[in-house]
Amino acid sequence: MTTPQNPQPLMSLHSAVVLMIALVIGAVMGVLTLLTGAPLAAAIAGGITSAGMSIPSLHTYIQ
Repeated sequence: MTTPQNPQPLMSLHSAVVLMIALVIGAVMGVLTLLTGAPLAAAIAGGITSAGMSIPSLHTYIQ
């Protein structure tokens, strides 16, 4: 069996940065939602939603 000399990365650096920043945004928004007294399920839904909605903007702004 031969191993490839130059394997392709799983994802580009741009994609990794966008997803990491979206993860941070989602975590912050989830914690802030939880601190307002909202139920845990609502905080999780808010965090996931804000992370998902930030990805297109981050993709555009980060070049």
